[in-house]
Amino acid sequence: MKRWTRWQDWVAVAAGLYAVLATMWTTPRTGASVSMMVVLGILMIAAAVWSLAAPGLVSMEWILAAIGALLFLSPWFGSFAGSAGPAWTAWICGGVGVVAGLWALAPAEKAHHAGPGGHRAAHA
Repeated sequence: MKRWTRWQDWVAVAAGLYAVLATMWTTPRTGASVSMMVVLGILMIAAAVWSLAAPGLVSMEWILAAIGALLFLSPWFGSFAGSAGPAWTAWICGGVGVVAGLWALAPAEKAHHAGPGGHRAAHA
């Protein structure tokens, strides 16, 4: 698989970007909701961009899914589950991150095995 072409990672970039930018218009803006969504959104963007740059790196897809799960759980960890705007943003963006990361596992495995010299040459 070519670099910068996996659509699942682009979807994760968009979800992370939305989580970061949504802190500007979701109300109420509690300290926990803003900081958690910004940090986890940026981490999601970084993991997805890294996956786009290195399409055979399977571990980054797992990391992307884990960051998405943390973003999904952040309303309960940050005690802002009662604030509809930030909570729903975190749940939706986190869920998208989990699904995108898990959906990209098969293409990442395929790219890993089809890399230069193949999987067997790398482990011979």
